[in-house]
This record gives sequence, C-alpha cells and structure tokens, in this order.
Amino acid sequence: MQNHPHYTSFVAVGDSFTEGMSDLLPDGSHRGWADLLASRLAALTPGFRYANLAVRGKLIGQIAADQAPPAAAMRADLVTLVGGLNDTLRPGCDMGRVRARLEEAVEILAPSCRRLVLMHSPGRTGPVMERFRPRMEELFAHIDVLAARHGALVIDLYGSGALGDPRLWDADRLHLAPEGHRRVAEAVWQGLGFPAEADWRAPLPPSLPPGWTARRADDLRFARRHLGPWIGRRLTGRSSGDGRAAKRAELLPYHPPGP
Repeated sequence: MQNHPHYTSFVAVGDSFTEGMSDLLPDGSHRGWADLLASRLAALTPGFRYANLAVRGKLIGQIAADQAPPAAAMRADLVTLVGGLNDTLRPGCDMGRVRARLEEAVEILAPSCRRLVLMHSPGRTGPVMERFRPRMEELFAHIDVLAARHGALVIDLYGSGALGDPRLWDADRLHLAPEGHRRVAEAVWQGLGFPAEADWRAPLPPSLPPGWTARRADDLRFARRHLGPWIGRRLTGRSSGDGRAAKRAELLPYHPPGP
C-alpha cells in the first residue's frame, strides 16, 4: 500500500477561477478544479470536510478582508489561495497595493493550516494576455517570495504552455473550460504529492486553425456577449460577484455530486 499525504479538510479561497466558473453541472451550478480536488481527497478520507469561499469578480483586497479570516478560523489541513489576477486586469491597477493585500491574506492563512497552496494562474494565449503579462509576472514573482517566506507550495500553471491553449478556455476567454479545470485539479493533486493520474501538461492534439471568417464571427460574439458587459461593469464599478454568497461557506463533510 502506498503512503499518501493525509488531508481531512480543505478550504478554497479566491475568485471565479476557484469558484469554478464555466465548468457547469447539469443543474446549472459550477463545479471547477477545487470541487474536483475535494472529490479526490474525500475518496481517500471518510468524513472529509470542504469549504469553498471563492466568489467571482473579487479583488485581492476583498479576498484578504472577507475570505481569509473566516478561512483561517476553520483551521483546515489544506488551504488554497488564488487571487490578484482580477486586479491586474483593471485599468490603473496599483501593483503595490495588490502585493500588500496578497501578503496580508497569506499572513492570515499560513499559520492556520498544515499546507497553504498558492498558484501562478494560467493565461489564455492571445493579444489580451500579452497586454497584461508584465503585471501578471510581477504578481507571480511576489507569490514566489511569499511562498518561500511562509513555507507555502506554489503550483505553476502559468508556466504550462498547454493551459494557454484557447481550446481549454470558455467562450468568454476569461475562464477555463471543464477540461482546463480538470487539468488544474490534477496539477494541484500532483503538487500535493499524490501519484499522477494524467499528464496535465500534455498539449492538445494539433487542429486546423479556424478561417478568417470564423475567427471574425467568434470575435464579434465574444465582444457582444462577454467583452461589452465586462467593460460595462468596470465603468460603473460593479462586479459579477456583487451580492453573491460563497457556494460552500461552511467547512462540512463533502459528498460529491453525481456525474
């Protein structure tokens, strides 16, 4: 019998990436990589408990103020913190403030758990990614500094070329599609020391690129359905997560939903 790490509880903290956006279940709820990871861990440990405090659209200051303290109070074995990327996508982003609030969240969470996991978030290949790449890499460099200081584990999703493949992203170009979430769950699983069940870094099979007409039609659909509303929220100071509660606000026994 192999010896595996033992985790009896897991709390996930963050934004839409951790909430599981664009990985829809039949009932219309979102699953995502954190739920997938919780399902694997629950299969190993009877009575395993899981909470997911992540809410779409949240900035790192909101995560530090509203999610980190209750997550720390749960005293879970495992905590994941992914945040700050929403800040880097906003005009006039103050990276000094982002770094400070991320550090605040880490300092709250690190002493409360046995294993804190941080991540370099993946980025979809394309011109938008190139525009924000310097801010993202500044954020990731600070994550590495904090991880070294507090003994946290860093999962480098950004460094995987495979996760940049547009086919692993939803039509909104902001959130991973189900296969992308599956790969993130596998990456964290392996990072925690469990044996690999798949190669999450494997590139997708080659495919013929869409023609010019198909690309333009896709760009128009994206602008109408996703980019326009996103810009509207930025201009009015609104967020997709306003008034939305966490999907699993309490650390309770986890029973994964059916397929």
